[in-house]
Amino acid sequence: MPSRPEAAGFFQASYATLPERFFARADLAPVVAPKLIKLNRPLAAELSLDADFWGSDDGVAILAGNVSPKDVQPLALAYAGHQFGQFVPQLGDGRALLIGEAFGRDGSRREIQLKGSGRTRFSRGADGRAALGPVLREYVVSEAMAALGIPTTRALAAVTTGEAVYREQPQPGAIVARVAASHIRIGTFQYFAARGDHEGLKTLADYAIERHYPDAAAKDNPYLALLENVIAAQARLVARWMLVGFIHGVMNTDNMSISGETIDYGPCAFMDSYHPGTVFSSIDAGGRYAYANQPRIAVWNLARLAETLLPLLAGSEDVAVAAAEAALKQFQTAYDGVFHTGLRRKLGLFADYPEDLPLAGGLLEAMSANEADFTLVFRSLAGDLEAPAGEGTTRTLFTRSEDFDEWARRWKERLAREPEHDAGRRAMMLSVNPKYIPRNHRVEEVIRAAVDRSDFSPFEELVAVLAKPFDEQPGMERYTNPPLPDERVLRTFCGT
Repeated sequence: MPSRPEAAGFFQASYATLPERFFARADLAPVVAPKLIKLNRPLAAELSLDADFWGSDDGVAILAGNVSPKDVQPLALAYAGHQFGQFVPQLGDGRALLIGEAFGRDGSRREIQLKGSGRTRFSRGADGRAALGPVLREYVVSEAMAALGIPTTRALAAVTTGEAVYREQPQPGAIVARVAASHIRIGTFQYFAARGDHEGLKTLADYAIERHYPDAAAKDNPYLALLENVIAAQARLVARWMLVGFIHGVMNTDNMSISGETIDYGPCAFMDSYHPGTVFSSIDAGGRYAYANQPRIAVWNLARLAETLLPLLAGSEDVAVAAAEAALKQFQTAYDGVFHTGLRRKLGLFADYPEDLPLAGGLLEAMSANEADFTLVFRSLAGDLEAPAGEGTTRTLFTRSEDFDEWARRWKERLAREPEHDAGRRAMMLSVNPKYIPRNHRVEEVIRAAVDRSDFSPFEELVAVLAKPFDEQPGMERYTNPPLPDERVLRTFCGT
């Protein structure tokens, strides 16, 4: 007999202890025929949740938003945001509900949210639902990011609803259960700042400090310390995106998490051929959120956060602005520390020499000019460590192999300056240069199989492969292949 909802293993979200204007309490919108697609059992174990319960009919009923666990009231969170540079004073969870918190085995508090669960007070006329394709994309890409070691929200489960949602045409409905350190965004702070609600802003800042950066509470200026911590976390996060060729696609301020986790996988994608101006999002016509623009946009977004905190930073506006500007200047140092170290490791370099960054830049320029695959080039370099100049496999990834040969001679000269590290160099390179990423055409294959044929076996296989991105996986080599010309995915969509 299935367990009762009381066995869910999580509790009312602590966000519910904040004033009522922070959220809207929401009624559930049951679906007709919920069916479990995938339960993330390893994540459930990390959260001390009973996977057998979550796989039962009662568990699936909670994941579908048909019932709530005992004593838990679902919440839709209020926030605002700059969307493509234009400020919208009220957005909020228009198709998501925060249904509770779980405590990880490490003692961390994690929120569980249903995305695609129906209308809320913030839906602005939309249906509040999600189609199956975007749900599968979020599950695949967020779990791939976690396996790559990049801070991210996670997917606890995905379910189909048995109902259709209507976009350009009817599509199967689905819901993803998303797990996050919290769902507080830069846009959450903007929501209160736009209303001149200084009390609410201070309450939110105090909650964010307690939740994410408790050490800041002991600082002389806790709110400046909060800002500095968020800046550092976002700098590290975006640097890690850049190191694997990830493009978020919609870096609006309401899509940037205070915790420093990647959140909201809409029109996201990983690059195949390297080019700094790469854009996939169908709604980013001007390339605002192109690959190379991501660090700059992160700073712009963080400046919007700093603006909201000015009343808390100092009694004098001039002093507050000076403090915020000084904090924002720390972004580049934090970003460079992660990105430059990461580039050196990707190239097999242990020491720090002045010519290293120009060397890395030269490879990227050659890759861009030759339409070379970002992931394959860096992965292949480890196999070329022993190859003489003008040989090896990496050169075959360039349309003009002589461009790579010229660079490789400089690389080999640089490697020779630290020969004592030869034994561990290959292992290091293989540990930071993934072999498997969620390539766009593979994700689309998974979606098409599920939507068109109700076949989830490709989804299961892709999720399993991406769980071990740095490992050699015999028989799975096809997942490393870049798309053929007729397989290329040139546009991705947000799914709303």
